[in-house]
Amino acid sequence: MRPTATKGLVAAGVTAAALLATATTAEAAPADKAQVLSSFTQTSASSYNSWASAEANRGAWSAYGFNWSTDYCSSSPDNPFGFPFQKSCQRHDFGYRNYKEMGAFSAHKSRLDSAFYEDLKRVCNRYSGATKSACNSTAWVYYQAVRAFG
Repeated sequence: MRPTATKGLVAAGVTAAALLATATTAEAAPADKAQVLSSFTQTSASSYNSWASAEANRGAWSAYGFNWSTDYCSSSPDNPFGFPFQKSCQRHDFGYRNYKEMGAFSAHKSRLDSAFYEDLKRVCNRYSGATKSACNSTAWVYYQAVRAFG
């Protein structure tokens, strides 16, 4: 090969490598993805509220590549006996799906299930008397199901 042709090929290769590195960097999730995921999946009401706000504005979080898909409460009713458990199930799916994609599910499953139960109990706290007791009993059944089968 002639020296000028070699220089041209080297320059083209360097340019292609730089473009590839830029494209890969642009497509990579932010370095704090695991931290943000953790903050969205804690047992507290503030964690639930942060997740709900992000879920309502998914576009603002698109760089993180979160999996927002859900089947809500799977094969169980989303609103058993009229208790609105759908959003709690949705956040539970969010945690399960994203930790599975990160390959860290088993390390977080117990906390995700506990957060689910806390979310359900917060739903039940809207009620009183026998209705609250029925809601809490239903929440307990849902929690035991995800612990055993989730």
